Amino acid sequence: MASSSGTKPHGEGPARMPLRKVTWSTTMVAEPKEEVGGGLDSENVPSSLASIVPILRVADEIEPINPRVAYLCRFHAFEKAHYVDPKSSGRHVRQFKTNLLHKLEKDEEETKPILAKTDPREIQKFYQQFYEENVKEGPVKRKPEEMAKNYQIATVLYDVLRTVVPHEKVDDEINRYAKEVELKKEHYVQYNILPLHTSGATQPVMELPEIKAAVNALRKIDNLPQLSPNALRTVDDKEKSVHDLLEWLGVVFGFQDGNVANQREHLILLLANVSIRKRSSQEENFQLDGAAVGYVKDKIFKNYLSWCAYLHVKPNLNVPTTPERQQLELMYIALYLLIWGEASNLRFMPECLCYVFHKMADELYGILLGKVSAASGGDYKPAYTGEEAFLHEVVTPIYNVVREEAKKSKGGTASHSKWRNYDDLNEYFWSDKCFKIGWPMNLESDFFVHSRELHAKDERHFDQRGGERKPKTNFVEVRTFFHLFRSFDRMWIFFILAFQAMVIIAWSPQGSITALINEDVFKSVSSIFITAAVLNFLQATLDIILSWKAWGSMAYSQILRYILKLVVAAAWVIILPIGYASSWKYPTGLVKFFSNLSGNWRSPSFYVVAVVLYMIPNILAVILFMFPPIRRAMEHSNWRIIIFLMWWAQPKLYVGRGMHEGIFTLLKYTLFWILLLISKLAFSYYVEISPLIRPTKIIMDMTIGNYEWHEFFPNVKYNIGVVISIWAPIVLVYFMDVQIWYAIFSTLVGGVVGAFSRLGEIRTLGMLRSRFESVPLYFSNCLVPYSRVDRRHHDLDETGDRKNVAKFSQVWNAFIICLRKEDLINNREMDLLLVPYSSGDIPVVQWPPFLLASKIPIALDMAKDFSGKEDTELFKKFDSDPYMHSAVIECYETLKDILYRLVVEDEDGRVIRRISEAVDTSIVNSTFLIDFQMSGLPELSNKLEKLLVNLKSERWHKGESEDFEKFKAQTINLIQDIMEIITRDIMTKEHAVMEGVETSTKQKFTMINFHLTQDRVWMEKVFRLHLLLTVKESAINVPMNLDARRRITFFANSLFMKMPKAPQVRNMLSFSVLTPYYKEDVLYSENELNKENEDGISILFYLQKIYPDEWKNFLERIGASDDDLSGHMEQVSHWVSYRGQTLTRTVRGMMYYRQALELQCFLDTAEDHDLVGSYRSGMLDMKYHAQQALVDKAQAVADIKFTYVVSCQVYGVQKKSEGRDRNCYLNILNLMLKYPSLRVAYIDEREEKVNEELVKIYYSVLVKGGEKLDEEIYRIKLPGPPTVIGEGKPENQNHAIIFTRGEALQTIDMNQDNYLEEAFKMRNVLEEFQRTRGRQPPTILGLREHIFTGSVSSLAWFMSNQETSFVTIGQRVLANPLKGQVQVQYYKSGMEPNERNVMKDGSIKQVRFHYGHPDVFDRIFHLTRGGVSKASRIINLSEDIFSGFNSTLRGGVITHHEYMQVGKGRDVGMNQISQFEAKVSNGNGEQTLSRDVYRLGRRFDFYRMLSFYVTTVGFYFSSMVTVLTVYVFLYGRLYLVLSGLERAILEDANIQQLKLLEAALASQSVFQLGLLLVLPMVMEIGLERGFRTALGDFIIMQLQLASVFFTFQLGTKAHYYGRTILHGGAKYRATGRGFVVFHAKFGDNYRMYSRSHFVKGLELMILLVVYQVYGHTYRSSNVYLFITLSMWFLVASWLFAPFLFNPSGFDWQKTVDDWTDWKRWMGNRGGIGIQPERSWESWWNEEQAHLRYTDIRGRVLEILLALRFLIYQYGIVYHLNIAHHSKSVLVYGLSWLVMATVMLVLKMVSVGRTKFGTDFQLMFRILKGLLFIGFVCVLTILFVVCGLTVSDLFAGILAFMPTGWAFILIGQASRSLMGVLGLWDSIKELARTYEYVMGIIVFVPIAVLAWFPFVSEFQTRLLFNQAFSRGLQISMILAGKDMRTSK
Repeated sequence: MASSSGTKPHGEGPARMPLRKVTWSTTMVAEPKEEVGGGLDSENVPSSLASIVPILRVADEIEPINPRVAYLCRFHAFEKAHYVDPKSSGRHVRQFKTNLLHKLEKDEEETKPILAKTDPREIQKFYQQFYEENVKEGPVKRKPEEMAKNYQIATVLYDVLRTVVPHEKVDDEINRYAKEVELKKEHYVQYNILPLHTSGATQPVMELPEIKAAVNALRKIDNLPQLSPNALRTVDDKEKSVHDLLEWLGVVFGFQDGNVANQREHLILLLANVSIRKRSSQEENFQLDGAAVGYVKDKIFKNYLSWCAYLHVKPNLNVPTTPERQQLELMYIALYLLIWGEASNLRFMPECLCYVFHKMADELYGILLGKVSAASGGDYKPAYTGEEAFLHEVVTPIYNVVREEAKKSKGGTASHSKWRNYDDLNEYFWSDKCFKIGWPMNLESDFFVHSRELHAKDERHFDQRGGERKPKTNFVEVRTFFHLFRSFDRMWIFFILAFQAMVIIAWSPQGSITALINEDVFKSVSSIFITAAVLNFLQATLDIILSWKAWGSMAYSQILRYILKLVVAAAWVIILPIGYASSWKYPTGLVKFFSNLSGNWRSPSFYVVAVVLYMIPNILAVILFMFPPIRRAMEHSNWRIIIFLMWWAQPKLYVGRGMHEGIFTLLKYTLFWILLLISKLAFSYYVEISPLIRPTKIIMDMTIGNYEWHEFFPNVKYNIGVVISIWAPIVLVYFMDVQIWYAIFSTLVGGVVGAFSRLGEIRTLGMLRSRFESVPLYFSNCLVPYSRVDRRHHDLDETGDRKNVAKFSQVWNAFIICLRKEDLINNREMDLLLVPYSSGDIPVVQWPPFLLASKIPIALDMAKDFSGKEDTELFKKFDSDPYMHSAVIECYETLKDILYRLVVEDEDGRVIRRISEAVDTSIVNSTFLIDFQMSGLPELSNKLEKLLVNLKSERWHKGESEDFEKFKAQTINLIQDIMEIITRDIMTKEHAVMEGVETSTKQKFTMINFHLTQDRVWMEKVFRLHLLLTVKESAINVPMNLDARRRITFFANSLFMKMPKAPQVRNMLSFSVLTPYYKEDVLYSENELNKENEDGISILFYLQKIYPDEWKNFLERIGASDDDLSGHMEQVSHWVSYRGQTLTRTVRGMMYYRQALELQCFLDTAEDHDLVGSYRSGMLDMKYHAQQALVDKAQAVADIKFTYVVSCQVYGVQKKSEGRDRNCYLNILNLMLKYPSLRVAYIDEREEKVNEELVKIYYSVLVKGGEKLDEEIYRIKLPGPPTVIGEGKPENQNHAIIFTRGEALQTIDMNQDNYLEEAFKMRNVLEEFQRTRGRQPPTILGLREHIFTGSVSSLAWFMSNQETSFVTIGQRVLANPLKGQVQVQYYKSGMEPNERNVMKDGSIKQVRFHYGHPDVFDRIFHLTRGGVSKASRIINLSEDIFSGFNSTLRGGVITHHEYMQVGKGRDVGMNQISQFEAKVSNGNGEQTLSRDVYRLGRRFDFYRMLSFYVTTVGFYFSSMVTVLTVYVFLYGRLYLVLSGLERAILEDANIQQLKLLEAALASQSVFQLGLLLVLPMVMEIGLERGFRTALGDFIIMQLQLASVFFTFQLGTKAHYYGRTILHGGAKYRATGRGFVVFHAKFGDNYRMYSRSHFVKGLELMILLVVYQVYGHTYRSSNVYLFITLSMWFLVASWLFAPFLFNPSGFDWQKTVDDWTDWKRWMGNRGGIGIQPERSWESWWNEEQAHLRYTDIRGRVLEILLALRFLIYQYGIVYHLNIAHHSKSVLVYGLSWLVMATVMLVLKMVSVGRTKFGTDFQLMFRILKGLLFIGFVCVLTILFVVCGLTVSDLFAGILAFMPTGWAFILIGQASRSLMGVLGLWDSIKELARTYEYVMGIIVFVPIAVLAWFPFVSEFQTRLLFNQAFSRGLQISMILAGKDMRTSK
């Protein structure tokens, strides 16, 4: 895309020639498409013709003024296009030229000159006219943006003029105008925030002294070396001008102009914002503050200096203490920013940028010092210079290395070990080997040797130096579960040793902890050191095996360390057992063997000494753990002696050093974990281990010889198989249940911490009303800048309260008005909620009407019925209610003011004044009840109410109406009646009071000032007084909308929480918001709103029922009705889009920051008297005209403080597309036009000629909204396509991050929202960066989220509650106590392990990481350390959390804050949620393999490591172990029941007497404690909404089958996590973010869940059936039920949850249609291009994709796992009646003969169908008939002769079906072998048969239930109960057409 900024030089294009008539060429090959309106779209231009876009834009711009000149412009554009691409070889060029010619032909006939008779004169006159009207006088009248456009139009017009008018005929005056335009146009270019080159009127932002100071500092270039003329010459032979340091650097080093302009503004804003805070005085100073420059320099170069120290090289930051010091510092900063701004994908490699800067900074210093080149002897010159030299010579070669490596990933399917990712390439620069690259870079060096694609035969033999595959750097991501042990080895060793010790103690005769006193037991327990040695040996072995492919890049010291570690570990494995054996007097078994080895070492002290020596490293580690500052200092040290000492314990690594917390913090999270571990181990001992010991001993002593199958090992001792079957599930539970204990402890601690944080103090409207009086004070404490609140402590009187309320009212009312604009409240509710802008004539605080509801009517009744005579008693009743007291006084004062200003005559005014004086006097004298009769008050109230209704009437604005005079008369009569009631009925001393008032015969109160109805302030009083008189008790329940209530109560509650004081806006940290966007919905179109699904439901209709109150409020706001929305569809589209997960909603929410900052800046500068009764936050425009300078300054400050960039990656492509993509472009453009400060960054792909060939060139482009179209601001060329290397989202963020500004950066996803009231707190949040937490200020601030999709359905509600507990209690616990702060109560953040987002966010005890959104980053910290996410393909699939990993490893601190929240959308449909869970599980699987997890796991201290484990990958591993426990338990039971061992044991007398095995079996169900994972959810709801509500929600969730849903998702996690680690296959899964009200077909559900749930569910079902059938004769049914109940629940959930939560899942007609669709899908043949949705074969092949890319380990493991299905056949055949109780192995052999026969028959049928099915139908039928007859004969013989029974047939199915499935799995894993053997087609057909059977088994129960209509109704209620409670009638929605028709 091209923009309107800039044109090609005059020399480019065709030579000037007279206009000739348009002639048609051969380019017209097709009829052109008709454009909308018959026009040509100037934006839809082929990328190779981008240079003509400005011309076409000018043509569109001037066409309404002069169509003929527009035609001439288009003709010039056509000629230029033909010159650029004469052969039309570019993409879409021929079609575009054809369309343009068609337009030109049409315009040539239809347009005629207007200003002259000929075209040459016409364009000259038009040019002259345009210049004089728009250019010459423009700078005074127009904004810089308009002038930039006018100069561009003038430039284009002159280009066109030169092609139309011969040179000699151009007027001299026009040439003079053109020269002026050429000279001045560079001062009128499109700008981003700062109009740095704009002439004319100075913009307010440029008047800020800090901006001026920064600009002046950068423009000091007089003392710099002069640049040679050649360096200043551009490729088009123009001379560059140099005005500042960045332009000088750009010329010297060859940076792009767009990059220079971008970083110039970036640096100016950065310096200005820092300078504001660092400056000590408030005086205007146009000199840049040295402290500010030093601060920026230190922050930017902190990582560079650390890198230099690590590599022991001297930093090239040579800053002498001279007057030029600041200039040199600025040049270094600018140089780094220019490198970073143009580095493209290299920004993910921060140390690579450090290397580049290191070399270029050295060159810079050499140039500035005037060094002499050692090579040439001449002036010192940089290695690379010339236009775009940095891009082509530095960035592109490194980019090509990265891209070549990415190609070898084969789209993410290749093994990680076969290619180098971003981390590998960046870590190359962690070694001094990087300096071998040299400078200028040696492209033949080791780094630039690209890997060639290797053939399979060469893959094992590659020569590193020959340019083939290069080794990984420091770490290899190998697919194995051993990574979990390697990363968290200390945890596993601890648990294994504890388990061993507990078993030994429980096995002892005493069986209790006291057994340790016994010497033998103690000796036995001491064997744990041997186990520890073995595990350490395993760890050392894994270190070598898993890092083998990185040895080529490792330092020799690292390799030596690995080898020595292995040798030492092996030595201890030998020494410790020998020493242990020597300590026993009478050793046996294995101990005896080692005892013999030990020889004479029979002294017990030897083993003790060995253990002590072995433990020395651990003892030292414990000592250092207790003194974290020492350990931190040692790890940070770059002294070689310290590095040598640390070499053994911790290898030298650039990251992960010094990650140790302070002592107090350490004690807190250590205490947390010690208590947790004690509880966990005690539970494991007393509930899991101890009860099993006695049954185990009995079983081991039993002799069992009566097996029910052929036992291959009948003489095995101790019944070891039984023992393993019983203990295996318990062992798995033991290793998994730490996750459950963490859930329990985090719930309790999180609840306590939340309560002390004052969460939930205001959770209802009643609580808000009771504490509203103190809200303004707390508002002042938190949100009013401290410089203006210092006097607050002295303003404790009423005046202080009123000032607080005055400030509070501005913000509160803006919030309430925003709620109204969002349609969460109606007009009446808004009026009741608004806080009156305090007025100076009201002596009390004016509270919002909803607090004063019924106060006046009640006061009137109290006064009327008051029987006492003392005033004080009555007033005491009023004063007992502060709100009533305020209401009474305000009502009296307001009435007095209204009446006094209404009357015109002085005499009438004196009457009112005397009455008020009488009232005041009587109150002072305590004679009020004597002087006034209270009985008349009700009548007075009625009349006053009628008067106010009259005054409020719209008739005052219709003065010409016929009854206007009558209406005036009514008003006058009401006033007279009121005065008469006061004087006659209420006043007892009328004559005494009225003395002195002139009496006349003239009637009083006839002259009324009706013009007051036009006075806004006065009318506000009328409205408010009417509200006070009429608002009833029901008003206290406003607002009715639940979301409005939530937002109001949370905002009020947050003011009572701890947060930093708010600085003034000009002193706050500047920040940006960045939102990545791809192709999601921007704004719903009218067609999308009304498009109906298969049930007749449109999105609009659905939302009208989901949000009925908001729809009603919307109609009230736009003044429309349901029946007639014509003319309002654009507003309807916005209303719908603001309730979906659209970009429009996100942008609106983020732009609230801008609105909040402008208001806050205005309030910062406004005086108190401005706030009391004058300024209205809801009416900014009126004030803007009055105080434009103040408003302009507020906007200017907001400009430099806030930037919002949306990274619309494919915006340029969408601009040139049709259909939906085109609509997305237009909607994004409209957003830019609506929000002028919004910026859009995108990747532009152009075709440009390079060496006469068209090549694709890529750019990062930033645009903003212009008058009608977008305007280009910056364009930066890229080295290649930026998004093809890594994951899409981080690459999208990375390309746009250079356009962000400020010191902080908030990352916001496209499905998020923001709220105005929360935006007011952003200043406070950013202040957290200024507060040190222990080691340093935070680098990432975590914020809580509100899930706004929770009301859509029950599933959405489940996800909302789960997500809410994740972003609140989970992260809160990780903050405190797991990681807290000593000095201040600002909490670190954490995360709840039971949440699905564990994948992205982890934190506990300072293990919170980055969740991606809405976290706020320390922008400078992260832009110098790799950005806000990682992007390596597949391994960084969960890109966001890796930023948190990276930040923590690099010494960052991550905190969490709950006083601010941001909106968040979640997936709402079953399939959406499952896809998301699959994506998250994939991401966690990849995390498990990553170097980041390994380094954190190894370098955290023990307890922080535990926190890290349970909150990240440990949660998903525990989920998988939970499922694995079920498998192990059931297969163990299968072994026992089929072998007959269970019968033999249970029938044993000892066992029967003790019933111990039943207890042992029952203990297996301990893993059902997983239900406790719901505790955090209940606790958080209870904390924030009340525990009664929490209990009710919990019960409702269970009734809505939440347990089924969460159990189902457990299977999703386990399946995808395990598959990812074993085989890979992780990928981004687009879940879609729409409204899910459609019915998913059975086929869709089957495809999605077949392998992850259905297959596993059926396997477990068969296990349970076999266990029941073959053990029911001797087993207690109660025990069986207790043990297997949860497993049956799991089976049912996995098989039927997708249908339970599928809308209309049990509708009979849809069930029939689903069956038909599924059968068609099963029968369709696959093939090339056939999608999986169309054919079973295609889907089946796609499901095996992970096996095609897995390695040999994965295939072998898959085959081994498949062998488990053979146990069914082996066990069941011996139980068949036909076997006659034979135990011979021959029985098993015959079963295989039967299996082979069945397979042979199936093969014959398959071959017969292929060979004879078409041409020999008769023969095929005969074959089938013979087979059938043979089958019947064989079956008859078996029944009659061999004793086969019917039960044997069913048993045979259970036996042989799993065997067939094993064949399929083995065949899939060895597909190539099956293909060679010719068996692949047979495997496929066998699989199809099994799929049919599985589909039928799953479908039949659904069909049966669908037969009953009430089931469908129940399901609807189940799915949409939340919507029912809010008035939604889903039954009507799901039958939408019928309902709407009846309507």
